[in-house]
Amino acid sequence: MLGEAFRLDHEKKLLKHYYAGQQMESPNGGFLICLGIRQGETGDAIAIFECNASWIRYEVTIRKATRTERKNVRDALSAGEDPFCPRHGLSARLLRAGKSLVCNDCGIAYGKV
Repeated sequence: MLGEAFRLDHEKKLLKHYYAGQQMESPNGGFLICLGIRQGETGDAIAIFECNASWIRYEVTIRKATRTERKNVRDALSAGEDPFCPRHGLSARLLRAGKSLVCNDCGIAYGKV
């Protein structure tokens, strides 16, 4: 259990920095550190971040894969390539989890094996 967490404003902006591997500023000063990802049943995921200055925890919803993202992964598989996360780029290869291809960094399933 990662504990109680507050919702953050500007989630899209924060996730853009997260996908790019950049530091994310905390509303309380300091920076946010990713503690973990919880996968949801609907395809979404919840990322839990903690401020390194105040130790306050925040949660951000990561939306499920879009049709375009899933199609790009299917196309890469058809071409015999190892697919990468459409959001993280070349820094995150998709891993097999059961019958799904999942990004370890965002917890989203992008395709089936």
